[in-house]
Amino acid sequence: RRGSPSDRREGFARRLGGGGESAWKAGSCAKRRRGGMSEQMNEVVDPETGEKMSKSAYKKLVKKREADKRKAEKEATRAETKSASTKLSLGEEDEVEPHLYFENRCAKFRGKAWAWPHKFENDVSLPGFVAKYGWVAEGERLEESVRVSGRLMSKRAQGKLIFYDLQGEGSKIQIMSDASAYEGDWREIHETLRRGDVVGVLGRPGKSKRGELSIFATTITLLAPCLHMLPKVITNSDVRFRKRYLDLMLAGGEVFATRAKIITKMRKYFDDRGFLEVETPMMNMVPGGATAKPFVTHFNELGIDVFLRVAPELPLKVCIVGGLDRVYEIGRQFRNEGMDLTHNPEFTTCEFYMAYADYNDLMDMTEELISGIVRDIHGSYRVQYLPAHATEPYEIDFSPPWPRISMLDGLREHLDGFDFEDGLALERPDAVEKLLKCHAANGIDLCKPPHTVARLVDNLVGEVLESRCVSPAFITEHPAVMSPLAKYHRSKPGLTERFELFVATKELCNAYTELNDPFVQRQRFAAQAGDAAAGDEEAMVKDEQYCVALEHGLPPTGGWGCGIDRLTMFLTNKNSIREVLIFPAMKPEDTPASSVPASAAAPPPPPAGEDLTATVDKLRAQLLALGVQPEA
Repeated sequence: RRGSPSDRREGFARRLGGGGESAWKAGSCAKRRRGGMSEQMNEVVDPETGEKMSKSAYKKLVKKREADKRKAEKEATRAETKSASTKLSLGEEDEVEPHLYFENRCAKFRGKAWAWPHKFENDVSLPGFVAKYGWVAEGERLEESVRVSGRLMSKRAQGKLIFYDLQGEGSKIQIMSDASAYEGDWREIHETLRRGDVVGVLGRPGKSKRGELSIFATTITLLAPCLHMLPKVITNSDVRFRKRYLDLMLAGGEVFATRAKIITKMRKYFDDRGFLEVETPMMNMVPGGATAKPFVTHFNELGIDVFLRVAPELPLKVCIVGGLDRVYEIGRQFRNEGMDLTHNPEFTTCEFYMAYADYNDLMDMTEELISGIVRDIHGSYRVQYLPAHATEPYEIDFSPPWPRISMLDGLREHLDGFDFEDGLALERPDAVEKLLKCHAANGIDLCKPPHTVARLVDNLVGEVLESRCVSPAFITEHPAVMSPLAKYHRSKPGLTERFELFVATKELCNAYTELNDPFVQRQRFAAQAGDAAAGDEEAMVKDEQYCVALEHGLPPTGGWGCGIDRLTMFLTNKNSIREVLIFPAMKPEDTPASSVPASAAAPPPPPAGEDLTATVDKLRAQLLALGVQPEA
């Protein structure tokens, strides 16, 4: 059994050699001194707070502080990324009204010449980029660097990645911009750029993980800012036509590329067959070559009115007289007539004239040319075309050969009371009366006055023959009264060797064996003068100089014309001519009268002659320059 505390102290003292209670106290103090020294050796002072603590506690505190620091840094990075993403990916265009957007952009760039640099050196075009790097595997980035440029059409963000769609020349690629790989102020450039801006990009070609062909940008240079807010889509066709640049940005220029291909293929067809392309005058003193109402302008230097050409036919045939046996021209014509889905006051045609050919040769050439263009562009002779106001599209089959319908035979087949046995019957005095009765008997509305034979027959043809021509068909052998420049038929009196090609119920080509008898040509011009006297503004005017050229001998010749705009409509499935004209004629927008300067309200009348006051002032100035003082 253990003893009492006093007994234990005494035993301890005896073992120490005596001393009793005092020895015990001394031993206890020594023990306490040794424990205190040990505790002092394990203590440390926290440098941040000054607090004393054990080494193990301090280590735990340091680890906790480091963990807290890492967590805070991560949260700060996440917040910064979220903030950057919000600023850079927001559709800032949608947050303000368009006029305020424009004002803000103007304020940002006004006076900043750096925003419109003089040049950016491309290494490759966008179509070239697509062709050159389309083979790259998904997720791969090449080591080489290239420079491309284009217009930004969309902007989006994902973390510290900014994406743009770069568009140009009918092609599109993606820009991927990573803050870690960008050389320069990444935030500044992306806060500056907006949809519609033109930029140049230096970067590495590659593909995203989703397989989208991209350029991984190292630098982006602003080349031209778009100050206006771009619409996402244009639903108003009037806006599309008036602001074609917006339509081209948003919808592309595929229609106009097809139009250019048509013209290129036509040129190649004629060039390969030995034709010479020529240019004839746009302004003429006589509006000849077609039955159409001309535009009139004033030639100040000569003090005369001149007419914008309605057709290049007469000058081209004069070239044939001169010995250029095969000529063609692709160019603008101007007719001061109505505007509708298939007519524009200025339009483009191709006309060719070929010596020693007739209208039969031209029909064969037309089938070969047109069907070849269709096949080359569409890969097939069949084309889908949806006319205006139709619910189902036409399937137009351009496979040659095409039907050939004699005009009078077709009218006799489909009309009651059309009893004209030949073209000569249409030249009799009672022809107009009979044609009016034929309209009434068949319930066909009359054309607008004047009711001449040519206009009435043309109206009947439009109702019963043209309306049946969906796939290409030739309507041939027009009456002489309708064709003042076509040669009379070699076996059918009163008719001419002429044809018109109709597609989808619309005229596409017009051609004939050319009239080369100067005596008959003068008679035809005289007949047209009678129609003009009756009020027909589209009647042809006599061109005496052309008649004199015919007197020098025009060889047997075939002449042909085709509307480029209408052919483009069929091959691009557009039912309005304004869709295929890059800048169609438009009615003036409503403008407040007060906003129009008085000087611009109406153009000044053409000068009647020389301004004598201005001439005298010029002479006085010349004398003064020579040091001579003129008399008052």
